Amino acid sequence: MAPASEALPDDVAALKAALVAERARGLEVAAELAVARAKASEDMMLIAAQKLQIAKLQRQIYGQRSERSARLIDQLALEFEELAASAGRLKSQTSESSRIGW
Repeated sequence: MAPASEALPDDVAALKAALVAERARGLEVAAELAVARAKASEDMMLIAAQKLQIAKLQRQIYGQRSERSARLIDQLALEFEELAASAGRLKSQTSESSRIGW
């Protein structure tokens, strides 16, 4: 592999074009990362919703075994709400970023 200084053109216009291309590539990577983070947040929200549903069904089937299970269900419901809000924020940021060209 050649040193970085040998790979760069000496022409100022070519250097500017290369810089613009690298910046555009950086923005594309940032947009892809934002989409991936939004998807991960949605996945976490889905997992929390499923855990909450399982806990509610277990309580319905087996009855309330202890005060701890009621607190656990409340905690899972809160976690689900927080993840849903986070996923919504990330999704809106991602769609806004792609709309303005980031």
